[in-house]
Amino acid sequence: MTTTPRDISGASEKAAVLVEALPWIQKFAGTTMVIKYGGNAMISDELRAAFVEDMVFLHHCGIHPVVVHGGGPQINTMLDRLEIESEFRGGLRVTTEETMEVVRMVLTGQVGRQLVGLINSHGTYAVGLSGEDADLFEAHRTQHVVNGEPVDLGLVGDVVNVNTGAITDLIENGRIPVVSSVAPEFDEETGQPTGQVLNVNADTAAAELAGALGASKLVVLTDVEGLYGNWPDPESLITSISADALRGMLDELQSGMIPKMRACLSAVEAGVPQAHIVDGRQAHSMLLEIFTTAGVGTQVTP
Repeated sequence: MTTTPRDISGASEKAAVLVEALPWIQKFAGTTMVIKYGGNAMISDELRAAFVEDMVFLHHCGIHPVVVHGGGPQINTMLDRLEIESEFRGGLRVTTEETMEVVRMVLTGQVGRQLVGLINSHGTYAVGLSGEDADLFEAHRTQHVVNGEPVDLGLVGDVVNVNTGAITDLIENGRIPVVSSVAPEFDEETGQPTGQVLNVNADTAAAELAGALGASKLVVLTDVEGLYGNWPDPESLITSISADALRGMLDELQSGMIPKMRACLSAVEAGVPQAHIVDGRQAHSMLLEIFTTAGVGTQVTP
């Protein structure tokens, strides 16, 4: 018989983490969480793999994750490869019909399929769809104003209605929906589809979906630690903020954070109890935000 001394200090730490997570797992089991997937988590192989593990972990905790993704870097790469020049008006990209074909191809045919494949490497979990499927999203064209002047950005839209049936059907069948952020256009006057497809912001689409599903959380992955009270001072990281306080800060935020914080605010205003900004550059940061007392990002509450 052979005996070997054991060092269980590491195992004890892991057990402590699991015990700390237990109340949160009990609280959120059976609920739906909408996660907006983007930033470095989308383009780094290591972070992509960690994100997929997080989704499978949530699933096995009895939580229903719904993933909404964009794909700005991948779209830019494909436009460059096809030598399609981008037009900008007021600093904002115009989406032409030619560009929209690339957007649909990249989001639905590349980014979404890749994520579905990675999740399904762990089991038969994920199903990919876009905002076009079963008219999941209905959108109107975005009316942008720059320096007081209206700016036509082409085929860019805002989600104005969500038909959740396709998502709830997948959840009820034990699947993880993976949604790409394009949407059919509906005429504002008649309410009928125009036959056109619009590019919609993934942050705001995720917020609209979270509200429509009655999600317990919206989690937005980004490339910063969270919301800074005094950008870029890391000591000014805000760990929790109320909707009223955030509303008063919006106009002062750096431009890249505005759509993400607007999305969090919109979700909370639609009845989602908590919305989170989480640093997608750190593997498993989302789990730390959800399942630990301290958290790691910024939480927005009503």
